[in-house]
Amino acid sequence: MRVLPPALRSVSPRELAQRIDAERRGLSLILHLDDEGRQRIVELGDRASVSVGRSPSSDVSLPWDHEVSRLHAVLAREGGEWTIADDGLSRNGSFVNGRRLRGHRRLRDGDAIKVGGTLLVFLEGERGGTTTAASRTLAPPELSEAQRRVLVSLCGPLDEAPYAGPRSNKEIAENLFLSVETVKTHLRALFDLFEVGDLPQNRKRAELVRRAFETGVLG
Repeated sequence: MRVLPPALRSVSPRELAQRIDAERRGLSLILHLDDEGRQRIVELGDRASVSVGRSPSSDVSLPWDHEVSRLHAVLAREGGEWTIADDGLSRNGSFVNGRRLRGHRRLRDGDAIKVGGTLLVFLEGERGGTTTAASRTLAPPELSEAQRRVLVSLCGPLDEAPYAGPRSNKEIAENLFLSVETVKTHLRALFDLFEVGDLPQNRKRAELVRRAFETGVLG
């Protein structure tokens, strides 16, 4: 199973849904965060090459990072595999998994590419793993209608604001016209059903949302 950098694991429900959707379609992609910490997904598709640089015309454009050259590196599809090369294009060099890139290098699922001050992660389609592989081993739990309504409401900001986090207990209660204690009861049951009850309190809600999407309970 691939392990992503912490910053790329801590994403909003909407961003997680976008990532899972791309992976389920078997797409190879480049994943990174922009200058405001928002997830960016660049689908490689069936293109022959993909440019990385500070220029707005680059396929992976990083205009905010002044340590990145206008044309910094190039990804190319060779024999069905993706490779990366710098070949002196950049002034500060490129790094893959912490090692300076020299010549061409074949990319493998989960490779971390450092250009300037920006971290890019290559995720391989079809044969690759998933960013949320751990929860794929879980069978979708059976939920009561009340539990499902609370779970959907927890993820409600998904449709309201692109980068919002899960709703609070009070917000869920107001949304569903329930008491806060009733919401807490349902959430405790959901934590157990999705096997996140032993996690630290500040991680339970986000992990519950993640597993709900990954197991297919929330499409």
